[in-house]
Amino acid sequence: MSTYFSAASFKFLRGLSRHNDKAWFEAHREDYEAHVRQPFLRLITDLQPGLAAVSPHFRADPRTIGGSLFRIYRDARFSNDKSPYKPWQGARLFHERRREVPAPSFYVHLQPGESFVGGGLWHPEPDTQRRVRQFILDNPGAWKKTAHAPALRRRFELDDSEVLSRAPRGFPADFEFIDDLKHRNWVFTRPLDDAAMTGPRLRKTLETDLAALGPFIDYLCAALDLEF
Repeated sequence: MSTYFSAASFKFLRGLSRHNDKAWFEAHREDYEAHVRQPFLRLITDLQPGLAAVSPHFRADPRTIGGSLFRIYRDARFSNDKSPYKPWQGARLFHERRREVPAPSFYVHLQPGESFVGGGLWHPEPDTQRRVRQFILDNPGAWKKTAHAPALRRRFELDDSEVLSRAPRGFPADFEFIDDLKHRNWVFTRPLDDAAMTGPRLRKTLETDLAALGPFIDYLCAALDLEF
């Protein structure tokens, strides 16, 4: 089994977090390419067969432009934080129709001490939120079977960083899963420690995680009339 990331990957990202400026990045660009970007692109390539087994409509795309790997450059135009780089690297394994309609995705995140894998809908527009909430309201049995499956809940946590304080307008407050309807995002995540990210079983671990997240992503696709 091959490895992708190493101690050098985390060393670069820790250094970037401490010295988040163009001069430092350019002086260490070779380290970024050798220990972060290229290994991540190789991992994305290697994940495609396993992802296709979960769903033929999702892509792990290693293209350097328009592919799965997010740019390390931050868009700081509308942020108070003007640091030019993200001190992490992330990849989105996306639905083939993501450019046409809102779609859930799988995600892999590399960051010292904060790496994780996850999947779902992150920051959907209000209309998309309402569609998902209505679908959960109309299909509570399938929601319970997927989003509350004991195997899923033992392995992953539902992100609760953005939750309404009361029931969303137009939805019954006594609904069995009203707490789930209060969420602005529907994303399950699981932390991955540094040893897992640098170990020889990373690809197999991620393939297991993608398969475990599959039924939940399938449900979100159904809510948005997407193939899975």
